[in-house]
Amino acid sequence: MNPMFEPSVYKARRDGLRQQISSGIAVFLGNQEAPMNYPSNTYKYRQDSHFIYFFGLTAANLAAIIDFDENREILVGDNLEIDDIIWMGDQPTMRDLADKCAVAETMPMGKLADYIGEAMAKGRKVHFTPPYRDDNKITLSVMTGIPIPELKKAASPELIKAIVKLRTTKEERELEQMRLAGEIGYKMHTTVMRHCVEGVSERELAGMAEGISLSYGNGVSFPIILSQHGETMHNHNHDALLKKGNMLLMDAGAEGLMNYCSDNTRTMPVGGTFTPKQKDIYEIVLKANMDCIEAARPGVYNRDLHFNACRIITNGLKALGLMKGDTEEAVRLGAHALFMPHGLGHQLGLDVHDMEDLGEDYVGYDETVSRSPLFGTAYLRMARELKPGYVVTIEPGIYFIPQLIDIWKNENKLADFICYDKVETYKDFGGIRIEDDVLITATGHEILGPVIPKTVDELKEIIPLK
Repeated sequence: MNPMFEPSVYKARRDGLRQQISSGIAVFLGNQEAPMNYPSNTYKYRQDSHFIYFFGLTAANLAAIIDFDENREILVGDNLEIDDIIWMGDQPTMRDLADKCAVAETMPMGKLADYIGEAMAKGRKVHFTPPYRDDNKITLSVMTGIPIPELKKAASPELIKAIVKLRTTKEERELEQMRLAGEIGYKMHTTVMRHCVEGVSERELAGMAEGISLSYGNGVSFPIILSQHGETMHNHNHDALLKKGNMLLMDAGAEGLMNYCSDNTRTMPVGGTFTPKQKDIYEIVLKANMDCIEAARPGVYNRDLHFNACRIITNGLKALGLMKGDTEEAVRLGAHALFMPHGLGHQLGLDVHDMEDLGEDYVGYDETVSRSPLFGTAYLRMARELKPGYVVTIEPGIYFIPQLIDIWKNENKLADFICYDKVETYKDFGGIRIEDDVLITATGHEILGPVIPKTVDELKEIIPLK
């Protein structure tokens, strides 16, 4: 089992829920092992992040109840039998586990449904978050009688909002763990940079990075994106050999031993030197990245940082003859989204896209800011006002996606702002993204973890010139 904070930490977090929710019971279903091809051969296990946050326990087959009406907290699960111990060794009892997270009561798993059923029969509110795993959907549906398709709608907005309020502002102990994850991410990225030469396989580099994440932590925080086709933003194909003149985009992060994450992207020239055309686009993305980081501070809306990046990208592309017209109007109408069809970033913590299982509109939006329906801007995951303790990614990019270019050109879409003839000459360019993890402090910001090389000169220095 992974290391944990002191029991009082988890007790205080649950007390934070009590201050926001006055009645009913909250049910937290931990995750179970998931068979890969037969029951005892399972995928890599990961505990539910909300369960980790409030109870700290990473063992499988657990659940928990917080009863707000009766002021009870119950850890639910079964002691392992000798057949399990033969294969797994001696294991902590349920009482041992409850003590680790300062929970007074334990209950066998077989009684969980009865507890929930009795509460519902009395008309008490049963709070739960939207289940995202099919096994937990089935379990929750059986226990509550709510049909599986209706579970998401039946999830508790009160519990969701309370969790978002607690988890969005990171405690210093959490930030310490995220800095450690950032150190692992630094090792992952710089190791790949030192091997970014012609003839090396993408698969080998992805394996190097994942091996480092497993050597120092719990592995990668999400499947590694590593490809010479950076225009495909979530490209998990690693089948090609590196070719000089190409750029390699690597979007990767680590999960530390206490499950906190890092998430960084670097785009690097194979063999250490950008072509003039690549360098021009790279410098635009780098300016957007660095200027938005510099502007990140309390009181600034992340949506405004996003539009700042969009303006920088638009102005940079205008200087290269790829865009034209009034910058403000181009951004207002979404012309920049041909080149950056995503948002500036997302929250980061126990999840690489922190808490997004609760729903992006709860996590990244609130009563002061609502989601735009405009293409590109609609994909902005985090728009809210930044406050001390928030951690966000800042990851602008420029991509030349041939299929998207063809659609827009055929529609003559936003032609007052896009120079389609010039854009045609970039259809084989690929894509560039640069991403850092940024903590909002009381007076400004901090990049979490060591800063991974990202200027043209820094990349030239670390990548072998071959």
